Amino acid sequence: MASPVRSPPNCGSSSGAVMDNLLGLLRVRVIRGVNLAVRDVVSSDPYIVIKMGKQTVYDKDTFSMDDKMGDAEFDIRPLLEAIKMRLTGLPSGTVITRVMPSRRNCLAEESCIIFNEGKIIQKMYLRLRNVECGEVEIQLQWIEVPGSRGI
Repeated sequence: MASPVRSPPNCGSSSGAVMDNLLGLLRVRVIRGVNLAVRDVVSSDPYIVIKMGKQTVYDKDTFSMDDKMGDAEFDIRPLLEAIKMRLTGLPSGTVITRVMPSRRNCLAEESCIIFNEGKIIQKMYLRLRNVECGEVEIQLQWIEVPGSRGI
């Protein structure tokens, strides 16, 4: 799923056009869930809800009542800082920076931001909060949109 990222309303031009405020797209790829909490009789049917500011993106229909299976937060600022470097020509697999797990984030282990085939990608293993167990592996990728302001 890719989510459009816009600048705050007072930062763009006064024309109000969508492309004036659009910075680009953030692709969030959910790789897998590991050791997720069981909420049904034998297993669970998990889904992901991504919230960025006031925007919410669901990965499927979520209109039925569900049991909470945990939550996690992550900061996209390190990824955006790597993108602002405008790196080119690096060998694929080059580590740009590392984000260490701490009490202020939900990282289960070190997260590397890498240059891979011309793209800047961050893979994360997030430890779920407010639940007895579970981790989610995700991958972030910034997508430049022609005509957007960019970062």
